Amino acid sequence: MAGHKEGLKAARLLMVLSSVSPLFILWAIRGTEIVPDIYFLTFCALMVLAPNAFLWLRIETAKKNKDMRELVVGVAEDHREHLLVYLFAMLLPFYADTLANWRALAAALAGLGFIIFMFWHLNLHYMNILFALFGYRVFSIYPRDDGNALSGRLNYVVITPRVSLSSGERITVHRLSDTVYFEARQ
Repeated sequence: MAGHKEGLKAARLLMVLSSVSPLFILWAIRGTEIVPDIYFLTFCALMVLAPNAFLWLRIETAKKNKDMRELVVGVAEDHREHLLVYLFAMLLPFYADTLANWRALAAALAGLGFIIFMFWHLNLHYMNILFALFGYRVFSIYPRDDGNALSGRLNYVVITPRVSLSSGERITVHRLSDTVYFEARQ
């Protein structure tokens, strides 16, 4: 729907930061000579732990508050390939950077800022390697065409342990943001 504004801005930002958290693990392993380890490792640990703790808290809050919705699948597209693109496009180039001087560190942080902006702008806040590690899959769901001009225009993302979703299937999910939903294991 043209002009739709995604809500839960703080939640989306923290979910984007949780998406890029593996980069901070790589940076912590690699280190840098220009920032003492105590500060650099603390920063990296904070950038891994805080956003992922928030994501876990968001999921638990949605469950506790029964922030649920029943969705009817029109067309479901599996996005495993997005995770591969994410890994190769984002993590590997940043890991290759040595962070050997202030200019390299500033360039890496600016590049990270661009990636965070793009994830935010394109609503890719559901891209998180932890979901894959725990056996979840990510599907883009396009609603059924029900002839109603007001409904069925927005697609949404479902993070689920299921291996497939069929057209017409009804699923009950927890809302993480206005367009991202989480189906807990039964």
